[in-house]
Amino acid sequence: MREHTDKAILVVSFGTSHHDTRALTIDAIERDIQAAFGEYRIYRAWTSKMILAKLLKRDGEKIPNVREAMEQMRRDGIAHVIVQPTHVINGIENDLMKEDVLEFREQFDSISFGTPLLTSAEDSAAVIEAVAEEFHDLKREEALVLMGHGTTHFANSIYAALDYQFKDLGHPNIFLGTVEAYPSMVSLKRLLREYGPSRVILAPFMIVAGDHARHDMAGDDEDSWYSQLRAEGYQVDCVLKGLGEYAGIRNLFIRHVMEAGGETKDLISHSFFSESRDDAAGVSAQV
Repeated sequence: MREHTDKAILVVSFGTSHHDTRALTIDAIERDIQAAFGEYRIYRAWTSKMILAKLLKRDGEKIPNVREAMEQMRRDGIAHVIVQPTHVINGIENDLMKEDVLEFREQFDSISFGTPLLTSAEDSAAVIEAVAEEFHDLKREEALVLMGHGTTHFANSIYAALDYQFKDLGHPNIFLGTVEAYPSMVSLKRLLREYGPSRVILAPFMIVAGDHARHDMAGDDEDSWYSQLRAEGYQVDCVLKGLGEYAGIRNLFIRHVMEAGGETKDLISHSFFSESRDDAAGVSAQV
């Protein structure tokens, strides 16, 4: 029986205060992971302090952060943990999550980390395939513009690389930009002018369709991507559908859990516990 097992998967997400997109994305990812790994107990943790506080104040809902989830697993007698983030890239949130987990490294027999969505070249190809399948009816005279979050972390370079790879793999009318970094809307406007689409479709390149998708992307303010592209003269339509709704994306997270559970290079076991925290964090950052 699952409740008697000492193995668990901790699914770590940034979080969202929007219940509708949460049900279709984060909850769906967790359900699919549970269905694929029936012998494991599934735990949840969110990393956004702001969202956790908002849900508690607004809805009276308490969702654990990473440390609280690790404490709960320890109390429940869990010995072997796979930590699977639903983060898009290996950025700041993922680094901080690993630091929190590693504080408990001596309290479990083994801890392994699954990787974020975009980690390997194979991941990028799988994500491109999932997006292309989702928008399979995109016409050549149309353009799909994906809004990523962006970060000051060096991992932000994956966005520009993925934008290039979309085109390299035969999707010249799919563009990827970010809200807070590069590629920016300035670059997107120039690239769209060069392509000359008759219609632009906007969609979030984020796990959930939350505040960024609803306001920064699809909002009516003059600074939103929707308004800026309308001002450029395009017909613009918005698709408020997070990546977590794509079956191909959820399947990729399942593959990452499988890899974390089956490859010794991802394992942080007692042999690593004797190392310093800095050394252990260095090892974990490579997985």
